[in-house]
This record gives sequence, structure tokens and C-alpha cells, in this order.
Amino acid sequence: MLVDLQGQIERVTYTNDESGYTIAKLKVYGQRELVTVVGNLMAPTPGEIIRMRGEWATHPKYGEQFKIVQYKSMIPASVYGIEKYLGSGLIKGIGPVMAKRIVKVFGKETLELIEKDTEKLSEVHGIGKKRIGMIKKAWDEQKEIREVMLFLQTHGVSSGYATKIFKQYGNRSIEVVKENPYRLAMDIFGIGFVTADHIGEKLGFAKDSDLRAEAGILYVLHQLSDDGHVYYPFEPLIEKCREILEVEKEVITKAFGTIFAQEKIVIENLDEKAVKKAVYLTKFHFSETGVAERLKTLLNATKSIRNIDSEKAVEWVQGRLSITLAEKQIEAVRTAIKSKVMVITGGPGTGKTTIINAIIQIFSKLKVAMLLAAPTGRAAKKMSEATGYEAKTIHRMLEYSIQKGGFQKNEDNPLDCALLILDEASMIDLILMHHLLKAVPVQATLILVGDVNQLPSVGAGNVLKDIIASGAVPVVELNEIFRQAKESLIIVNAHRINNGEIPPLKSSREKLDDFYFIEQQEPEEVLKTVLDLVNGRIPRRFRFDPIDDIQVLTPMHKGTVGASNLNKELQEALNPSEEKLIRGGKAFHVRDKVMQIRNNYDKEVFNGDIGRITRIDKETQEVIISFDGREVMYDYPDLDEIVLAYAVSVHKSQGSEYPAVIIPLLTQHYVMLQRNLIYTAVTRGRKLVVIIGSKRAFAIAVRNNKTEKRYTYLKNRLTSPK
Repeated sequence: MLVDLQGQIERVTYTNDESGYTIAKLKVYGQRELVTVVGNLMAPTPGEIIRMRGEWATHPKYGEQFKIVQYKSMIPASVYGIEKYLGSGLIKGIGPVMAKRIVKVFGKETLELIEKDTEKLSEVHGIGKKRIGMIKKAWDEQKEIREVMLFLQTHGVSSGYATKIFKQYGNRSIEVVKENPYRLAMDIFGIGFVTADHIGEKLGFAKDSDLRAEAGILYVLHQLSDDGHVYYPFEPLIEKCREILEVEKEVITKAFGTIFAQEKIVIENLDEKAVKKAVYLTKFHFSETGVAERLKTLLNATKSIRNIDSEKAVEWVQGRLSITLAEKQIEAVRTAIKSKVMVITGGPGTGKTTIINAIIQIFSKLKVAMLLAAPTGRAAKKMSEATGYEAKTIHRMLEYSIQKGGFQKNEDNPLDCALLILDEASMIDLILMHHLLKAVPVQATLILVGDVNQLPSVGAGNVLKDIIASGAVPVVELNEIFRQAKESLIIVNAHRINNGEIPPLKSSREKLDDFYFIEQQEPEEVLKTVLDLVNGRIPRRFRFDPIDDIQVLTPMHKGTVGASNLNKELQEALNPSEEKLIRGGKAFHVRDKVMQIRNNYDKEVFNGDIGRITRIDKETQEVIISFDGREVMYDYPDLDEIVLAYAVSVHKSQGSEYPAVIIPLLTQHYVMLQRNLIYTAVTRGRKLVVIIGSKRAFAIAVRNNKTEKRYTYLKNRLTSPK
């Protein structure tokens, strides 16, 4: 039976920003104990009064609860309620201390005063012009966000998306959503097509509406690009769209025509008979054709570096560095001297860094203007440490500017160099490679260094592999492991894995090895072992810091030993805290290890960057995260770009090295068990690699050399004479 209940929110125990699901404690008139309420609430705030309709129920673990069916929010009336409401972090610029001061001065008139006469707040100690401006802006925004929330809630959609929508469209939010809700899927990170489609349905858009079909196709193509595809074959794409959108083929075909005419997609015949039709999002077609053209231009242009005797140069550099280069290394140095563009590829311990150093020494002697770069901050730092020369991230080298709208280095404003050496080239996706090649002077020499057997880039494309396969540029593949590297089981076993051999899985008990396999069959046992290793055994035996030095790498996101659950468990074990911030169902603590999961050019933080939370400021609603000593400020809504990083996916670990790596591996990861995945994971460990799981899963991964096919046409474009 439904009953009415009214109370004031005392504290919010849990709230999920996306679903709105909330557990809160309420002070109810006439009841001594606080009442637990559960249900979907719109931005619940301590101090807020809510009038509810619902039913009482008894939870087996948590006891009596009131389940909300519907409710109405009311502004608090008591001085205590207003203080609680203002101090909850609702308004940026007012924390608990400031709320107490304001209410002490203005009492019950406080909220009306903030609404109508904000300037009067200057009467409160500690509130100046700047803070008044901040409070006024936050109060007005909060009102508008609440309107968006109410609008969404009226149409049966989670109010948790309101802040993101408002941030994107401002006071045009409701108008934009009414006009074309499907835009949300493209414009706003974290809102997928499914959510936008749900809003569209509630707003009365028909299933076979043109807008829905057009947005649906673009959504499917974006999803496919997230899986690494640069294009997708026409007929299979139509089937995929039909399956997802559940509409007739004619509707899809008509929508294809519209978005093609709007130049949102490119449809290209890959054969003369027009049987092989490829569908590209326009930016990918532009980038793929651009990469092919720029590489051909570079290859055919004259060199700005003068020709020298490569034999003498090799002899000189060996003396200079007091080393004896192996045959393949000498070939790589000679090729670098003679070529305009080249690729050096090889696994760990094969001397890629030695060759980079030798090339740098030779060209320094010639006083050649050089640039060194890598795709990630960590890879660039590693390159700098190994060479003694400054290396930048590609984004920084190309001078990305959010204010000026994009990369400032391009064909009109090229890089100032005659030689560019790029490390970790397997990580460079198609779009970034296009921007990079546009900025390389045509007479410069380009050297790509990378391990082609690692996982391909997180972004779309398979650039390094396609360039190598095309045969358009000279390639030197290093396959000899050097004597010093042979002492490392990590390196020896990585090469065994890459060759399809299963390494011996027994470790010596007498000495400290750097590669271990611990057999466990059950996910719960693997989880228990991971926690035990990170929180005790490894720090004790190897003197590694459990948070900074040890990285758990997992093939999956879901499941007992997926990244999501591992992070929750590791956070609790390594950094428990009463003081936490909950956003979108995720809890963040000060000192947490976190990762950025999308490129944010404004903050100069990129997909895969790892940092530590140094401060959570509830008054200003800001979280400060330190990335390699550089502090970056995040507003609360920005935190959907951040995840815990005690455990990360193998894909996200590319370009990084960690002192110690732990890899859970079970047959339940079957879909991800591939040789290049396990090879990439093992090569991330510098001093210690521990694999925990089943021998069968390990064997499946090592033997499975079938990588997921990515639809790209770069290889063909590089080999075609056009």
C-alpha cells in the first residue's frame, strides 16, 4: 500500500549520477531515528525537504526502508535545513564553514537573498567580489540544470545526464534535446545512442524516423571506429544498422543517402566492379588518403641532410659510444643515413634504444635539427631518459591549442626539423598520424621506431603494421636478443610468447626471478592472490611501493578479475577512506591512483595518462590530480573522464612501463586471449611480471595468433601508383 512521507535529507549514503538511484537518510518529523529511503532522486542534497509517496519494505541486510515511487522537492525552511542545504556542495563557492557564516548573518532569508540580492553576501566575513560572482553563477546554473533535470525526468530519463547536457548546450539545452535528442550521442561523452534513443522515444520520435536512422548509422560507425576500424564494408554495415535500429532496409538506405549528401560519410568503391564498397566517417577517409599522400610526398622529396659515408659513420659512432653494433643494428644505422622514411621494429632487448642513440650521435655531429617524440607522456619521458635528449609527446610537439582550435603545427606552419624520430610508433592511430605527417617538412627524414607485434593503437587504424606491410618504406626488423637482455626472463619469455612458444612456468625458489606464474583456476582465488601480492608479498620481497610501482593489467573490464571489480577491491585494500566523493557510481578518495580515459586537450591530459588525486575540495567542487608532478584541476562533472587505475586494461597500458606487473588470466577471458595481448602485457613489466591464472588460458593466448581484423585501406593506398 502506498503511503505519504515528508522529511529532510540528512545525508546521502549513495547516489548514481547516471541512473539517479539514491540511498539517503532522512529526518522525519515525529521519528527519533533517521529513516532510510531508496529510489531515483534528482540531485539529492542534504538539507532539502522531500515529500514522497511510496511503500515501506524490509531489506534482509539493512532493515526497514522507504521505497520511493514518486516525490516532490521543496526548499528547506528551517535555519538548520538551509545551512545543511548550502553546505552540501550544491553551490560552488559555499562549503560547510561558509554556509554556517552566511546563515548566521541572514537566517531564514538566506536563500531568498542569494536569489534576489547576492551582493549583500559581502556582509559575511570572507566573501569578496570574486566569490559573490562565483556563487551567483553557480546558483543560476543550478536553477537551469534543475529545469533540464525536471524536463528529462518528466520524459522518464535519468536526471543524472542533466549536468553534462547543460555543460554542452547551456540554456539552449531543452530546445536542443526536443529538436534532435540523437545529437546527444555524438556531442556528449558518456551519453550513448541507447540513452539518446530512449529520450527520443519518450519525446515521441518514431522508430523509423529519418533523424533516428541517420544518427543510428553515425553511432554504429563511431562504435566500429572505437573497435579500430577505419571503414566498414557497405552490406555488413547495413545489416549491423538494421539489427541495432530494428527498422527496414529502405529506411537505412535512405538515411545513408542523406548523410552522404551532408558529407558526414564517404562511400568508396574499393574495386572496379563496385562490389567492394567501403563506408568511412569523413574524417577517417580524409586522414587515410592524407597519410598515404604525405608519406609518398616525403619519400619522393629530396633530403635536406647531406649525404655521408655510412661505413665511416658506423665506425665513428661505435667508437664514440664504445659499443660493437650487431649486423642488423648496423643495417638500421646505414638505412637511417640513406633513407627519407624508414621503420625500425623489434621486441624488448633487441637494441632499439641503442640504435636511436647511435642515429642521434651521428646526426648531432652533422648539426642536424632533430626532434624526438612519442605518443604518450610516459613513452616520451622514457625516450628522454634513454637518450639524454628532450622528447615530447606528439600533441605537445604539434602545439595543440584549444583556444586556437587544433594543432598549430601543420603544412602551413611545419615543424622546425630535418630529422624526426618517433618512438612507440605502434601506438599512433590514423588521425594522429595524419596530423603529424602534415607538419613534417617535405625534405625532412622520418624514422618510425616501434614493436609491430604489440597490440595496435587504441584509436582507429593499424598504421605501423600497414606501412610495414606495404613495402613502400625500408624496414629493419631486429630479432636478436642481446646478452644482457638474455638474463631477464621477462624479455626471454616475451620473445618465446611472440614466437608462439609457451615459456617454462616453474620459477626458481633459490633466487629472485623476474617472471612468475601462479596457478589458480577460480576467479575468487585469483582475486584473493592479486590482493595478497599487491598488499603484502611483493612489497615485502621486492621492496616495491604497492601503489606507485605495481600495476595490475587485466584483459577484461567486467567480472571478478575485470578492471572494474579489481579497482574497487584494490582501492579498499590500499587506500581506504571515510572521506570519499561519489560520482556516477564511482567512489574517489584522496591519494587514489587514477587514469584519464579520453584525450582532453584543454587540460593537456590524454587517454591512458595515470595520476594521483591530491585534493578533493567540496566547497569549490574541484578535484586536483597530479600527473607526473603537474597538478590538473577537474570540476565534478569532468570526473566521468577519470577511472581508478590500480588495475587497467592491457590496451590502456600501451607505451607505459611499470616496475612490477600482475596479470590475471583465466579461460573466462576467452574472447580476449590473443598472443599480442599477452605479449603486450608481459612487455610492460620492467623488473617483475607475475601471471596468475590457468595454464590452459595462458596456452590459448600464446597459441592464438589470429588478431581481430581491422578494416583499413592504408596498405593498398601506399602501394597504388596514384
